[in-house]
Amino acid sequence: MFTGIIQAIGEIGAIEPKGCDVRLYIRTGKLDLTDVQLGDSIAVNGVCLTAVELPGDGFWADVSGETLDKTKLVNIKQGDRVNLEKALTPNTRLGGHLVSGHVDGMGEVIARNPAGRSIQFKIKAPDELARYIAMKGSVCVDGISLTVNAIDGAIFELNIVPHTLVETTMDDFKVGTQVNLEVDIIARYLERLLLGDDAAKTDSGISREKLAEYGFIR
Repeated sequence: MFTGIIQAIGEIGAIEPKGCDVRLYIRTGKLDLTDVQLGDSIAVNGVCLTAVELPGDGFWADVSGETLDKTKLVNIKQGDRVNLEKALTPNTRLGGHLVSGHVDGMGEVIARNPAGRSIQFKIKAPDELARYIAMKGSVCVDGISLTVNAIDGAIFELNIVPHTLVETTMDDFKVGTQVNLEVDIIARYLERLLLGDDAAKTDSGISREKLAEYGFIR
């Protein structure tokens, strides 16, 4: 588990194709690796990866074909900057929100505009994820825990302050940039709980009528 609070910006140092998979070398910059052991998890742009080698200034990780299909790592290039976060511990401050490191889908930046000293981004999520994204709720974008300022269908708006722009890769975002999205884990569990005995059925059974019945929409 992670918090969505980025600890360092890393860089893709090497990419080694391994059949349908790849092995990545990630240079970790200022990220402290002294407490990291082989087998530990590190989130790379919001994707939970396992450290399989620790040569000193970074780590090697294997990326499966499934992960490549579901995340923007499929288009990663040597030299690309990435957001890094080590897995949380019982002593970690939960400054963001609970993040699993399992990407739900890819979104696309459709607008970037100045807003005072901040930058306003609009991101289009896949339609199937729209129901999990709520006004003033949390969403994880490339591993960053962020608050949704406004929402219109599958398009949500973020207001990013200068500190976040400096400490993450968001200043690299432009119109057309693809981003990894992980929705709030609580929303997913809530949907499952609402199904009750219907959870074992193939058809989810979730509808506007059922949500209204339980008071979640009017």
